[in-house]
Amino acid sequence: MSIRDWPAEERPREKLLAMGPARLTDAELLAVLFGSGCRGTSAVDLGGRLIRHFGSLRGLLTADHSRCTATPGLGSRRYGLLQAALELSRRHYHQEVAAGPALESPSATRNFLIAQLRDLPYEVFCCLFLDNRHRLIAFQELFRGTIDGASVHPREVVREALGRNAAAVILAHNHPSGVAEPSQADELITLRLREALALVDIRVLDHLIVGDSRCASFAERGLL
Repeated sequence: MSIRDWPAEERPREKLLAMGPARLTDAELLAVLFGSGCRGTSAVDLGGRLIRHFGSLRGLLTADHSRCTATPGLGSRRYGLLQAALELSRRHYHQEVAAGPALESPSATRNFLIAQLRDLPYEVFCCLFLDNRHRLIAFQELFRGTIDGASVHPREVVREALGRNAAAVILAHNHPSGVAEPSQADELITLRLREALALVDIRVLDHLIVGDSRCASFAERGLL
């Protein structure tokens, strides 16, 4: 039976409009995004099938293009829709942090950094540049590496911080392995950056490492 033949209160789009998106299942949200199913399969059934095929909603959203295009019912167009939805979510978090309260604690940026960095297959090193009230000036990816690590150059971090007239920074990077525990190399580069930035009176408030499901905070662990 086509979704058009379902009772109005059970159709995903009408259900969303009447009760809000939080009341929809993952498969129903995918159905709204896709707009249609495929031959013999409704959009809701297609969404459920894809979630099962990739193991989870996250598995579907983070699958690469070649795997998606090889999956029946998905293809390049729907892969593009999923990637656009994911990027919109990241940008929403970015604007929320930029317009939000001062970033004085690790918890204030945790969700934002997880949304930005968690599912990247390579390591990136980023900075949040803050003013003297700890309000966000800019979030910037500075260095990108492989799954083994990224080379971080203190001179570049200092130059970017001075160029943005930052009074403080929060450092962040991801561990593609999913393990958020700081390594000895992480501790060493944090110390070098803190010392380099201190020479120009810029404070390092924290260094957050994004793993599979959480952030490790240097400040919370007494490592700063």
